[in-house]
Amino acid sequence: MKIHLFFDLLSYAVALLISWKWIRSESQHIENETLRYGYYTSLLFGFVFGGFTFGTWNAYLSTGALVIGKSVLGSLFGGVIAAELFKKAANIKGSTGAYFVPSLAIGIAIGRIGCYLSGIDDYTYGIETSSILGHDFGDGIFRHPVQLYESVALGLFFLYSVWMFYYRKKTFEHTIFYQFIGYYSLQRFVWEFLKPYEKVLFGLTLFQILCLILMMYALIYLKSESTRE
Repeated sequence: MKIHLFFDLLSYAVALLISWKWIRSESQHIENETLRYGYYTSLLFGFVFGGFTFGTWNAYLSTGALVIGKSVLGSLFGGVIAAELFKKAANIKGSTGAYFVPSLAIGIAIGRIGCYLSGIDDYTYGIETSSILGHDFGDGIFRHPVQLYESVALGLFFLYSVWMFYYRKKTFEHTIFYQFIGYYSLQRFVWEFLKPYEKVLFGLTLFQILCLILMMYALIYLKSESTRE
């Protein structure tokens, strides 16, 4: 089994375990069972479609090769769009993603370790650096280990989300998802400057443009939830 696949499976297993424990034990905003399963189906479709579409698009822009790629950021973007469209159609108000956040944060943190250990073939490494943090991924060039930067950032957010769940539960339920989307997008926007991806608009990569859109989404909905409270 390849090391990347192992960490992917490990991240899925840990994320599913946390989701099953928390989502199963907590009341949901979507009480209607039919609507709830429709919501989950829409979310899954958006997650998969966004991940492969934007991952493949970015790979093509950066390498010129038409290969199937996948992207965590693309999955989050697609999932957010799908969830919000479904909620709009079903007239569902408020945040419905709070209890997914700890799973997403720790899942991404674990998965990025797999990206780091996969070396040069994974194409998630950073640009060349003379920093003491530089790592040789197998081609003799010391590069920023941006996978580990993101892993640490998401690991910290996981701890924060658990603290919020136990000590600020009302705020957790109303805003943690939007906090997560804003935080993930901001840190990812920064790390993208350290990656060898092709710039597509105003000196920004495709992923940075997605990050800006998600940051605006997070700010708008955080403001909306603060008004609701």
